Amino acid sequence: MITLTKLNRESMMLNAIYIETIESMPDTMILLTNGKRYVVTESVEEVKQLVTNFYRDINVLANPK
Repeated sequence: MITLTKLNRESMMLNAIYIETIESMPDTMILLTNGKRYVVTESVEEVKQLVTNFYRDINVLANPK
């Protein structure tokens, strides 16, 4: 799970496995595989880094040495 911030400044946990797309319009919108959309304050690059770290933590991506 990754921690993101909604536009109202509330924190939320999101299971990164279900992310289908991430768009900047100009706010960052995340579309999940179930059709739900979330708008967050983090940039696309920040979300990408959080997702990458999440996948490394659960050993889906190899940790570079």
